[in-house]
Amino acid sequence: MNLLRLRVKEVAQEKNVGMAKLSRLSDISYKTVQKIWRNPYHDASISTINRIAKVLSVPATDLLEDVSEDEVPEAYRISPILNH
Repeated sequence: MNLLRLRVKEVAQEKNVGMAKLSRLSDISYKTVQKIWRNPYHDASISTINRIAKVLSVPATDLLEDVSEDEVPEAYRISPILNH
């Protein structure tokens, strides 16, 4: 199974845009930007991704990377829910 990895931090840093500036220009809360920045597997909405892409002047697809589940670091993996 493949997952989407957000490349927001990498693309923003290439364009010298920090979290505060990205938050301000995209009108996305700093807390949300911080979550996406720190966790590239954060569940961000399409609207959020599109707003960030617009600020960074890139297509939204540039902010997404398809990765296999094996490539996801253990710290970012979702634990399976056990049914009793």
